Amino acid sequence: MEAQADDRLVTVISRWLARHVSDDELKRELEQVDAGELTVGQAEAVEDLRAELSGGRERAELEMATREALEALALGD
Repeated sequence: MEAQADDRLVTVISRWLARHVSDDELKRELEQVDAGELTVGQAEAVEDLRAELSGGRERAELEMATREALEALALGD
């Protein structure tokens, strides 16, 4: 059985935070997710994270955005 979108994203974001996944890999995963599989809050968090990654932010700023997205995905908000 395939993992749910939120579970897959929690995994890839956690791996990115641990520096096991590149920015490009994270972007790819975020682009592939079907927003219909997420709650409204989760989808907004993913969209915000996509925007941050595309904005050329510094790692520290990106980490804050990824942690916020991770929290929304994990809590199902």
